[in-house]
Amino acid sequence: MKIAVTSTGPGLDSEIDPRFGRCPFFVLVDTETGESRAVENPNAALGGGAGIQAAQLIAEQGAKFVLTGNCGPNAYQVLSGEGIEIVVGCSGKVADAVEKLKSGELKPAGEANVADKFGVGSSSGSFAPGGGRGMGRGMGMGRGLAAVKISSSAPSSGNEDLDSLKEQARRLEEQMRSLQERIEGMSREE
Repeated sequence: MKIAVTSTGPGLDSEIDPRFGRCPFFVLVDTETGESRAVENPNAALGGGAGIQAAQLIAEQGAKFVLTGNCGPNAYQVLSGEGIEIVVGCSGKVADAVEKLKSGELKPAGEANVADKFGVGSSSGSFAPGGGRGMGRGMGMGRGLAAVKISSSAPSSGNEDLDSLKEQARRLEEQMRSLQERIEGMSREE
């Protein structure tokens, strides 16, 4: 089975990029052979349609799963139309996410988890104000790393609502851990 993981770099030890259509690389892992290879994402800088183009690229690569932080509705529609399962809320190292999927810890999403145009104006690892990752100061216009979809329709029971909130909190905690690791790594480099 082939798995495509959105990545900030070309290796298994790279961090997962939270953006599907605008990630710099897709790391493709074949779980049967253990082989992996990186595919540079030529769509990352497109003005529009990056998610759709990236989804078509992944379909051409023969992937059956996509592991990413976030996936918008257009990319989600193309991927699911090709029979590709999408797992959102992923963070950390590429290799760790692949292992979590293989062990059954990660489950496919039932829908896109961010609005259309989520990654527009941001670049991997860039936290510039106004660049889509406003660091909680209202400058990200709803496109920040913590852009977890909060359902506006009430689930049919209180338990489902509680479970949904717990899952959203878990995803946010994973994203915070990933950010802290990046901050610590960058601090050591200075």
